[in-house]
Amino acid sequence: MLRLGRREFDAHEPVIMAIVNRTPDSFYDQGATFRDEAALARVEQAVADGAAIIDIGGVKAGPGAEVTAEEEARRTVGFVAEVRKRFPDVVISVDTWRADVGDAVCEAGADLLNDAWGGVDPRLAEVAARRRVGLVCTHAGGARPRTRPHRAAYDDVMADILRVTVGLAVRAVALGVPRESVLIDPGHDFGKNTRHSLEATRRLDEMTATGWPVLVSLSNKDFVGETLDRPVKERLLGTLATTAVSAWLGAQVYRVHEVAETRQVLDMVASIAGHRPPAVARRGLA
Repeated sequence: MLRLGRREFDAHEPVIMAIVNRTPDSFYDQGATFRDEAALARVEQAVADGAAIIDIGGVKAGPGAEVTAEEEARRTVGFVAEVRKRFPDVVISVDTWRADVGDAVCEAGADLLNDAWGGVDPRLAEVAARRRVGLVCTHAGGARPRTRPHRAAYDDVMADILRVTVGLAVRAVALGVPRESVLIDPGHDFGKNTRHSLEATRRLDEMTATGWPVLVSLSNKDFVGETLDRPVKERLLGTLATTAVSAWLGAQVYRVHEVAETRQVLDMVASIAGHRPPAVARRGLA
């Protein structure tokens, strides 16, 4: 059982985490949800399309203009409070590596801290423990926040992913983070080249075999773009193919831009796997 905020999810229940960037320079939408009105409209549509988690980020992952902790908090804390007020049952996640920001957004109503940079600030797990919220433990290959991989090399990329993510998860629980609220994430593209991200996908069942719920952040990423030689706006089909493979191999949470399309893919895979009945079953029965 995965428990986040007020929600509980069965082991075979696929969960969509919708991305809401509170940044003026996000790689995918170039700041389309930077302003409050657009961001709130995005939340409303994502929930209507089937997202159970809203992931709010105040700093883009890639290099760019410096964003201080104070500015990151300004972009996220008030927005978290407003989403909490308008959508009391939605799970609110915040994508941050900074403990001070994590503490502030938890005070405002966040249920989950999405640490995409692999515990670079070990105090963030302490915040999650003290606040009794969930934590995403990600493999970033030792990369520093907002840096791109440079000649990343592993003897065995999945072995390293398992060592790091399971180690972070065990530490989080030891600190007091609820066991049922900890997820692990292979960190596609973070500290990895395209071949590493493809291998992490191919061997994802090794992560799901650990018993920790697995989150994947695949949406429109560079490894999809390089694999198919497609720009950012033409990566949806590759993303959905990768989503289907990840679902078949047991991932549970999917951080995405396109919620409605992802919902259909996950429902179809769940039905093929026997975890979900067809929405309608009339053919050949009349």
